[in-house]
Amino acid sequence: MTSTLVERLNKRRGALDKERSSWVHHWRELADYILPRRVRTLSDDRNKGNKLNAKILDSTGTLASRTLASGMMTGITSPSRPWFRLVTRDPDLMEDAAVKAWTFAAENRVRQIFAGSNIYNGLAGIYEDLGVFGTAAMVIGRHSDTMIRAFSLPVGSYWLATGPDLTVDTLFREIPMTIDQMVRKFGLSKLPPSTRSAYDSGNLDAWHTVYQVIEPNLDRPMDRADAAGKAWRSVYWQEGETREPLMVSGFDEKPFLAPRWHVTGVDVYGRSPGMDALADIKQLQVETRRKGQAIDKMVNPPLQGPSSMQGQPVSLLPGAKIFLGNSELQAGGFRPIYEVRPDILKLQEDILEVQGRVRSAFYADLFLMLAESDRRQITATEIEERRSEKMLALGPVLERLQDELINPLVDIAFDQALENEMLPPPPPQLQGQNLRIELQSVLARQQRMDAVLGMDRLLNTVLTLAQAAPQVVEKIDADQVIDEYADLTGVPPEVVRSDDQVQQLRAERAQQEQAAQEAALAREGAAAAKDLAAADTEGKNALTDLVAAGGA
Repeated sequence: MTSTLVERLNKRRGALDKERSSWVHHWRELADYILPRRVRTLSDDRNKGNKLNAKILDSTGTLASRTLASGMMTGITSPSRPWFRLVTRDPDLMEDAAVKAWTFAAENRVRQIFAGSNIYNGLAGIYEDLGVFGTAAMVIGRHSDTMIRAFSLPVGSYWLATGPDLTVDTLFREIPMTIDQMVRKFGLSKLPPSTRSAYDSGNLDAWHTVYQVIEPNLDRPMDRADAAGKAWRSVYWQEGETREPLMVSGFDEKPFLAPRWHVTGVDVYGRSPGMDALADIKQLQVETRRKGQAIDKMVNPPLQGPSSMQGQPVSLLPGAKIFLGNSELQAGGFRPIYEVRPDILKLQEDILEVQGRVRSAFYADLFLMLAESDRRQITATEIEERRSEKMLALGPVLERLQDELINPLVDIAFDQALENEMLPPPPPQLQGQNLRIELQSVLARQQRMDAVLGMDRLLNTVLTLAQAAPQVVEKIDADQVIDEYADLTGVPPEVVRSDDQVQQLRAERAQQEQAAQEAALAREGAAAAKDLAAADTEGKNALTDLVAAGGA
């Protein structure tokens, strides 16, 4: 008997769940000590307000993870500044004015889609999960008002699989939904009979588990334009039901993001700064507890007293009076059982050292290097060196996020802009050309600052040499320097004229200069002719002598 589509999907999800099981304990431990509410490993982990941070006594790990997430958000995909650009794979083509204008307009349309959606809220959760758990996931659905809408998935609520190129191309996720939500999303007729009966009886808020898979549609018919012919397939089904799916749809672009911080070999899930810092974070909890216990025993030590006082009321409040008899006084009254004099300063110094290691693991010291500096004077050179240090540390991460987060995210928004006819007609030069996405964020620009500083040093050296040997200036292509400098620093394309525009301006200027020279020569000729016409040809002078000589 041939198994149904839902049965095959359930079997694969079970295999992926077994593969993922070795990560779940690690994720739960990371959540317990850093982000207690970011893990969903049980189907009933929903809508619970229980206190979950009982294991956190020192919040350094939590605060450092927030700093990392905020720094990544601001440095990579800041909503307040352009952070990407569209460029052609042929660098010479980007010199064309029409191409520059079109790509700039397309970038603005994509940014408008991002600004009008909840993408930036979803990205904030992405960076938080990446820093702590090493893996993050976000589904991007279509929306009638905002075109796209992001759904950030808690760690533990999804399963991933990679394709032949080791990039994540399959996502299973678990979705707790009420019957009311299921009816509104899938329609009452699509629900199983038992679920329809519950709806008919008015049990709208009963929870059910729905699964979704998004995967490559490998066996799609190429001649189909409907969902069956799309490059990506999405299937929903209800837990416990193996017959018909609730919904099957398709997409041209992969509708989910699954970036990873660092991947080892063929691992599906990533590793993170949180995993590196976990041992230090757990040590902080122990030392913080021990410090509190030490202070408590110093301030409120256990007491001993004469047995004759047993059962008598004794107050340890400030200013309280306790009356003792002679026998009790002779026995020494009340006194500490033992003297506790721990070296709190040494303990505090060790805590500070461990806190520093935690912040360093989350790159918080790099993101806050200027804010935390207590120096009144710091040079621009030192600032650049510190920023270069940050880029050196985050360079490999940025490369991975470019492939697994930025490129697919912009592709989805660009596809929506194209589908909704938001883009202007492309110029003929772009026919048959592929575009690529180039990061223009603060961190990406900082990575290119080495090239900018190199150009600055070269130009300064040339200007210095030109004082002794002016001909060295001829070695520099000034027009190309301006183009490269503008490109590296992310200057808007309308600020710098294209090579064709510059050539036209220079040709017009040359024509104007030539016309001015010809006019000046004409004026000089007219003045000479006028002077000649007014000359005395009767008297004895140089002109009459010249005429006489010519006549001879």
